[in-house]
Amino acid sequence: MTAKVKTPKYKLKTHKATSKRFRLTGSGVLVRTKGGKSHLRRRTPSRTKALFAEMVKVKGTKVIKRVNRLAPNME
Repeated sequence: MTAKVKTPKYKLKTHKATSKRFRLTGSGVLVRTKGGKSHLRRRTPSRTKALFAEMVKVKGTKVIKRVNRLAPNME
């Protein structure tokens, strides 16, 4: 009688850039950070700079699907 050959179970790798750009809230909503925060902000108003700090809800269903595929173990 021959022994069954087991196929190896591969670990899912998290796409690190995706995990840094997106977060899941406690209620399961996917939120993202805003771009344009790093440089060339000297002449922008302080109100506009304050708005960069908040997270924005991701609207597109296809984007949410792609983020879930790239970062399946996201917290």
